[in-house]
Amino acid sequence: MAFTSTRTQPEPEINVTPLVDVVLVLLIIFMVIAPSLQEGLPVLLPEATAVDTKKPDHKIEVVMTADGKLHFEENELEEEALLEAVRAAHERQADAAVVLKADASLPYARVREVFASLSKSGMKGVSLKVSTRRQGDT
Repeated sequence: MAFTSTRTQPEPEINVTPLVDVVLVLLIIFMVIAPSLQEGLPVLLPEATAVDTKKPDHKIEVVMTADGKLHFEENELEEEALLEAVRAAHERQADAAVVLKADASLPYARVREVFASLSKSGMKGVSLKVSTRRQGDT
């Protein structure tokens, strides 16, 4: 006598709850990390329509924050100490360009003074970092 099973096989179900949990955790992680992805100190850059698209291979970055303080390699320095530190860095990397990253809220005269000091101290190719503004924006 042969026994036959009259029970039907259970149908497979896809449980999406673990997938949703993982996606939500990743979303939260990206939301927490995204603000800290900005390079360097937080500075609101001035806008320009004509921007030089070629970027230097090596750069020495000097940062002027909104309160007028000068920073080089995450260290706050006075102007004379900054010039010495930039000269030393430029001696190590002679082909490096000096980039001044100044906050847009700073008075133009102060930014120009630091820019001129960097230029007069023997640095070649000093440039100002800006953000790109589209042609239609005012």
